[in-house]
Amino acid sequence: MKKVLIVLFICALLITSCNKNKALDPFLIEKHHIGLLTDSTQVKDLDAVFINDSVVRYIAGDEFTGSVNTIEIFEKGGQKLLDLSPKEALDSTSVISSVRIYDERYRTEKNISTLSTFKDLKAAYKISKIDNLINSVLVSVNEINASFTIDKSELPGGLRFDMDATIDAIQIPEKAKIKFFILHW
Repeated sequence: MKKVLIVLFICALLITSCNKNKALDPFLIEKHHIGLLTDSTQVKDLDAVFINDSVVRYIAGDEFTGSVNTIEIFEKGGQKLLDLSPKEALDSTSVISSVRIYDERYRTEKNISTLSTFKDLKAAYKISKIDNLINSVLVSVNEINASFTIDKSELPGGLRFDMDATIDAIQIPEKAKIKFFILHW
């Protein structure tokens, strides 16, 4: 009986430690958080969330145009990690509305990152919508509230220059690379 209790205790300990490690992964992307950054994190708390990184805020001129400030997150070595867009400009209590991911270490639960291809994306998630933009194709995935950008140079010649073309998933080459992606909250 004691052995069974000890085995159960060890299993419970392993399960809880695995869940804690998943939550502490600073590069894991899920629907409502990216590492320690959540959809309820306020702008004033960003320095605490990214304590080992540089948080760059641009303020000058935004109060006149009324545009939203983009907050850039850089690694201490200078590599750009993320662009954050708050819901309200110049409001330290505002929450983040979208996060643009540049660094390849950030990955979804299904292991999609900026190093992934369209084939990987299609295999991992259901494609909700494909938009034809000027220089890129925007692939939306509602499951994680994300949009993935693929450069039009990755497409066949006939689709690169036709702005009116409706692009289907079958027309995008499987080896097309993800340029960056944005998580929307």
